[in-house]
Amino acid sequence: MPKQIESADMMYLRATPIPRALESLQQSFWGMYPPSARSASFSPPTIITRTPADETLFPNDGNCRRFSHLSRAFAQRTADRWNETKEMDYLNRLLSKWMPPSAPRVAVDSHPRLSGIMDTINSTLAHGPATRLPSEFYDEEGRAIIDRIGTEEWFSGYQESTEYRKLGIGALLGDVVSRMAGSVGRNGNDGMLEVGGDDGKVGTGRAGEKEIKFAMSGCHDTTLAAILASLGAFEGEKWPPYTSHIALELFRKSDPSIRKPSSETAQDRVSVPDTTTAKQSWWSSHFGGTTATTKPKPPPSAGIARRPTSELTATEKATLKDYYVRIRYNDRVKTIPGCKPPGKHLEGDESFCTLTPSVKALHPLCKTTVTDTFAVDGDVKEAFKSIVDKFTPSHWKQDCASNMDEPPFPKVMEPAGL
Repeated sequence: MPKQIESADMMYLRATPIPRALESLQQSFWGMYPPSARSASFSPPTIITRTPADETLFPNDGNCRRFSHLSRAFAQRTADRWNETKEMDYLNRLLSKWMPPSAPRVAVDSHPRLSGIMDTINSTLAHGPATRLPSEFYDEEGRAIIDRIGTEEWFSGYQESTEYRKLGIGALLGDVVSRMAGSVGRNGNDGMLEVGGDDGKVGTGRAGEKEIKFAMSGCHDTTLAAILASLGAFEGEKWPPYTSHIALELFRKSDPSIRKPSSETAQDRVSVPDTTTAKQSWWSSHFGGTTATTKPKPPPSAGIARRPTSELTATEKATLKDYYVRIRYNDRVKTIPGCKPPGKHLEGDESFCTLTPSVKALHPLCKTTVTDTFAVDGDVKEAFKSIVDKFTPSHWKQDCASNMDEPPFPKVMEPAGL
């Protein structure tokens, strides 16, 4: 990334409709490029937001009926497992005196819920002494129990169910992989079609940019844990603390002959957006709701985009060769289980998963300041895209309204990250 910029058109910036997510994104961007690093002609950056019914930057149970069904079932399973245990009895000895008289027992599904108590504890720790609760809320053993139960309630579904991954976070990771493939093909699908454009010049930034070099999104703790759990990289982790971030980094083999610019223009690659909407839910109490409309039409040809690896031609697969992806969570490198077998990672380092796009673009999710690009050596096969393909929905909104009468749990465990 350049040390000084005249515009932010080479950056893909996105936030959820929640104000604190937008504010975190803005502050991270200003920290990365303070006034001294911006030219006098710098224009306001483009920040993409979606309507609540279309939002996939967090697990949207408020606008995805089937996912709401699944998440409630996994939450109830957690309650059945933990409500009558010695661990919950320990929590009650600590906290029940502060519960409402009408429902004095602490439980996974109490009022307030155990996860809500955890949120309050974490918030007061982040905001300083003036907001602190009684000392019992910060008991070390008690907090460990609450965290263990909370992460199981909210994130075990991603570790066990392909459908849970698909509806909860698959659309977002599908977008990320699609932008990666677009960056390799240099066809505008790296995000430039969304970010760039002035006076009808679709796919070109106001400063003449034609490619996205960096992506940053303001999101939530549930986004981060869902990504990690869906990729099989959440084992042993606690609930994501404040200021957490994930970086999905793209690397290319250091052979300058492996990348060929696409002959197609960005205008030739425009996709038709999905126009189906989800059923109105509790989310509408904050942002309004929608009702179902038209069935989505298949988009015109848009390069690789979201097409599964199994459907790609030999030529298309060849364009993705010698690219690698690495995940860092709070600056700790994480390894995806499906990338560990020989031939699916950079030789000598299992954290570099094969099959990624973009020679020069790192595509991180959420708050991060990674800007360097690295070149690495190795000759391996694809893995990352194939893993994400397994839980990338073809039509997220249609899937959200499907299988409503089906059991919420898979017949057999469907491990993540393979």
